Amino acid sequence: QVQLVESGGGLVQPGGSLRLSCAASGSIFSFAAMKWYRQAPGDQRELVAVIRSGGTTTYADSVRGRFTITRDNAKNTVYLQMNNLKPEDTAVYYCNAQRWSGGVDWGQGTQVTVSS
Repeated sequence: QVQLVESGGGLVQPGGSLRLSCAASGSIFSFAAMKWYRQAPGDQRELVAVIRSGGTTTYADSVRGRFTITRDNAKNTVYLQMNNLKPEDTAVYYCNAQRWSGGVDWGQGTQVTVSS
């Protein structure tokens, strides 16, 4: 089981930017995909972005063009660059590692609040 630790959340004004980091205790290259999810109060957890082992990426329609997911295999870290943030982006953001076997690991989450 890999340990995932998210960081980089905080309070930002609308239109601002944040970069989230997800540091893994093991090699992220060994995973089928690394993902970012988010969950706002009262809502279901939703998939925000995916980066696969081959480097391909997928984004939710609500964040495409504003968010970018990248990874640094040498640092075992996945990033989520979030630009032009909106109040509706407010949520707890979770990192997820998907194994080739289908199992998953989750981080503890980091709060992102977009408010003036």
